[in-house]
Amino acid sequence: MTESTAALVPEIELEQISMQYPAAFSDVLALQDVSLSIAKGEFVSLLGPSGCGKTTLLRIMADLIQPTGGRIEVAGKSAKEARLAQRYGIVFQNPVLYDWRKVKQNITLPLELKGVKKSEREARAMELLELVGLQKFADQYPWQLSGGMQQRVAIARALAMEPEILLMDEPFSALDEFSRERLNEELLSIWSKVGNTIVFVTHNISEAVFLSDRVFVLSPHPGRLSAVAEISLPRPRTKEMRNSEAFFRLIAQIRDSFEGV
Repeated sequence: MTESTAALVPEIELEQISMQYPAAFSDVLALQDVSLSIAKGEFVSLLGPSGCGKTTLLRIMADLIQPTGGRIEVAGKSAKEARLAQRYGIVFQNPVLYDWRKVKQNITLPLELKGVKKSEREARAMELLELVGLQKFADQYPWQLSGGMQQRVAIARALAMEPEILLMDEPFSALDEFSRERLNEELLSIWSKVGNTIVFVTHNISEAVFLSDRVFVLSPHPGRLSAVAEISLPRPRTKEMRNSEAFFRLIAQIRDSFEGV
């Protein structure tokens, strides 16, 4: 995305979001007064250390949990309306695939639940497998695939219903660095073809810089929005950019934003 985000149509708007969990001795404030706006078609990352509320914020966007304070709108509607309209696709930290279903059958599951005809859902599954580069593995079982391949299947399944928004919760954190960097590149390739809005949770600064248009930095205990970094690297992103002066400068800028937090 090359346009100024300020000039783009908001897809997700959060205003003064807070989240407090009940606890035995005193309630735990996980998020406090988080306000942000994400443009349609934008790739943003929620970045911060463990325990800063990144996943909680993502789950609030997805209408999986309700905030204890604040307001959220998705394309002018509530998060619940967006969820019921199936505007979301979600990819979790673990692929959560069904080992007794073949790869193609894992991808067609959301379409089966919706009642889509078998011929249509199988054609859609093969399109998505081609998109993620796994068309040769359609009849394999998940346990026969590497961790990175399993995550690509999970991404394909999340895209099965053609969601306008893809929510991703540290999907590559369990992978080795080489696999992670390769999947970063593949994810950007998929995004360039699909063009949906992506909200990506990570605690890896270089990953956030490489992927994102903007990075929202959250501080811990409770999670607050402490900085917003505009990522000025040109697109398409290439692996060579990881060694550029601009890349390291952005990493340093974001790391400095954690000082004193």
